[in-house]
Amino acid sequence: MSGSKMKLYHCADARSLRPLWALEEMGLDYELINMQFPPRATYPGYLELNPLGTVPTFTDGDLVMTESSGICQYLEDMYGPTSIGVAKDHSAYGEYLNWLYRSDATLTFPQTLVLRYTRLEPEERRIPQVVEDYSIWYLSRLRSVELALEGKEFLCADKFTVADIAVGYALFLGVSLGLDARYKPNCKRYLESLMERPAFKSAREKQQA
Repeated sequence: MSGSKMKLYHCADARSLRPLWALEEMGLDYELINMQFPPRATYPGYLELNPLGTVPTFTDGDLVMTESSGICQYLEDMYGPTSIGVAKDHSAYGEYLNWLYRSDATLTFPQTLVLRYTRLEPEERRIPQVVEDYSIWYLSRLRSVELALEGKEFLCADKFTVADIAVGYALFLGVSLGLDARYKPNCKRYLESLMERPAFKSAREKQQA
């Protein structure tokens, strides 16, 4: 880390909303660079910064990170402790990490295929079978969230944590894909309450700049 301000390269409602939301929850000082999607085509020099061409890209001094849930964990580990972290000696720490990794590998991954084959590909390359298969994949894996929220407001440690940012974003992404119509009651209630958080609202306002 250096004295230079952290930077987050972001596209509206993309996975970069996870670290943006975390930055807002933690009240950290950062610079937000709003870009049009896909940035590899619209933001000059983006591939030099992030050869993957993906969103987000996060920099802190010489450090460059590209994984949205990992950036959230980094922020809490390096700039915490804050209320949204779970300490290593807490009984829920392992569960907390599991949700962080599950949020992208298990929940956002199938949604990217739904997004690609409903919106991003030209009409003639869209594949309804992929859309339906991966919609079902996502919704079946959402059962883990539905069960975890039974009688609870948050996923782990009896409080709002980075895990809720990571998983909550996956649920939020599902809304834009029309998948929320098939959400079960706990997931619906959970998403509604997360979207009312001031930091979530301010993150979405800042991406309009």
